Amino acid sequence: MTAAGPIARILVDTGLAHLDRPFDYLVPAELSDSAVPGVRVRVRFAGRDVPGLLIERVPESEHRGRLSAIRTVVSAEPVLTEHILATAQILAAELAGTVGDVVRLAIPPRHAAAERALPQLVDGPADPIPPVARAAWERYAAGPAFLDHLSRGGSPAASVLACPSPNHQDDWPQLLAAAAATCAQAGRGAVLVVPDHRDLARVDAALTAALGRGRHVRLSADQGPQARYTAYLKVLRGHVRVVVGTRAAAFAPVHDLGLLAWWDDGDDLHEEPRAPYPHVREVLATRARLTGAALLSMGWSRTATLAGWIADGRMHPVAVSAAERKSSTAAVRIAGEGSALARDPAAAAARIPSVAWEVAKAGLAVGPVLVQVPRRGYLPSMRCQACRSAARCTACSGPLVLTSASGPPSCRWCGRLEVAFTCGSCGEHRLRASVVGSRRTAEELGRAFPGTPVRTSGAGAVLETVGSQSALVVATPGAEPVADGGYAAALLLDAWSLLDRATLDAGEEALRRWLGAASLVRGRDRGGVVVLAGAPTGGVIPAVEALVRWDAGWFAEGELHERTGLALPPTAWVATVTGSAVAVRTAIRDAAFPPEVTVFGPLPHGATGQVRAMICAPLSAGKAAATALRSVRASASARKDPDNVTVVVMPRDPTS
Repeated sequence: MTAAGPIARILVDTGLAHLDRPFDYLVPAELSDSAVPGVRVRVRFAGRDVPGLLIERVPESEHRGRLSAIRTVVSAEPVLTEHILATAQILAAELAGTVGDVVRLAIPPRHAAAERALPQLVDGPADPIPPVARAAWERYAAGPAFLDHLSRGGSPAASVLACPSPNHQDDWPQLLAAAAATCAQAGRGAVLVVPDHRDLARVDAALTAALGRGRHVRLSADQGPQARYTAYLKVLRGHVRVVVGTRAAAFAPVHDLGLLAWWDDGDDLHEEPRAPYPHVREVLATRARLTGAALLSMGWSRTATLAGWIADGRMHPVAVSAAERKSSTAAVRIAGEGSALARDPAAAAARIPSVAWEVAKAGLAVGPVLVQVPRRGYLPSMRCQACRSAARCTACSGPLVLTSASGPPSCRWCGRLEVAFTCGSCGEHRLRASVVGSRRTAEELGRAFPGTPVRTSGAGAVLETVGSQSALVVATPGAEPVADGGYAAALLLDAWSLLDRATLDAGEEALRRWLGAASLVRGRDRGGVVVLAGAPTGGVIPAVEALVRWDAGWFAEGELHERTGLALPPTAWVATVTGSAVAVRTAIRDAAFPPEVTVFGPLPHGATGQVRAMICAPLSAGKAAATALRSVRASASARKDPDNVTVVVMPRDPTS
């Protein structure tokens, strides 16, 4: 960004795709000192005053007509840094979006009181950073080498498969905090991104212990406007160089970036729900390429996307040894397999088989027992009463759902009523609702174990922690509280409900959810047991096998191999175009796609009358395809077409 010159280039906030470029304005003499790159301004555009961001000052304009002058400098705070602008430009190009949309995600709304209240300079030198606690990293074969590389100012890239500690303390926040402290000691900054407020609280506490108070800030969308903007300003002004937060923190303007890290890559909270829908990994990886910072992804599991990065050499896998993993993790038993099936022939079909009751009873004698239930209420999806196979439409094989309490089920995909159902697996004619929710499960378990406290954790009432006393804790996936000293056992019920989702990442998500719960259970050396109930029978299920082996890396490699053969994300460039039939067909017709692109559809999508087309191309042609889609959106915007399309570039799930 250039600081001098009578001409200012402004990124005007029009919200229109065809105007997503800088416009030149004159800088009045009275604003010359305050109109510096990065500040917020107001300019006259299309007959009205609109906000904008000053990108640079240049000696002359390429426009030969008359230029308007900047109306005012809203704030002297240079909120848009050169690095964040470059990141926004790259993401907009790769995701077929606009720079303005990305910048809007990156910079929080201004809060004037926060600007006035926060001093420009930090009073006095900060306390020294305590010595880095490296013990948690020493369990990992390449852990010490990773920290050494960071301390020397290097830029390693690692995908770490976390493993519960032997004493079952929740130590993954300490891993992140130690990496950030190593960077801080070397005079560099760090950005740590976690999915939700519970993870944020854990890492925040770990950073306070590792760095001391006042050396980092929290940054999340859940903060109030003033608190969030104050934290952003502290980072922007260089008061602190370590940030922890949720998705909103991925763009934090940290000075001298040394580390960009995130926890649980597969969590959908890392996916931005607003255009152009960047994933946290995409934001952080882009920033790492621009700055040379280290990249660190951690989680109990690993996505196919990260497996692809490892295969390409963009990241290196880091994990504990097989012996360490075996001793630190709980033993996993699959209901209805092996000798248990001979003792209990109904174990494979029973929702809570006898082995689960036995494990729960034994676990309650020494501590709390976790029960994971897929959701709070009933899923509308239907299954066969006898063999529990998913009920499918005879016309299109879509899942059958209940639309009324008394009427027949209908197909979720094509809407056809299935008046006379016959199971394709066993010939049964009766149906049942898919999943019993957590509340009813808690009632059943409470009657089965009288006198045992039963606690629930889920949407609306999520428990943070539970004690070490005997209790049944019924939780939905992602809402499992941490138990003091770990759970004695865990029951993972209705396993097929996660595996049977009509999404590309069903197995990946199921394993992530199971490992998240199993990681809270004591290691097998301390008697910890996990029972998976309701897994499909009749063959090897990779996600189930990976849970038994506690080997998410093996599963991710297999998932990547399968997607490579099918040309699915992340091994191919895929985008979806959604909208009315006319708008989608027009977009496909007008797009100047490269010859390698294949278009599937459009086909009906949802119950709103919209259609969706899928655009597929080799990765090498992805950038050109994204550019073509950006041009189509810009053309529709220039025509003032109210019937525009929504473009989403994968690797997010194209079936979601």
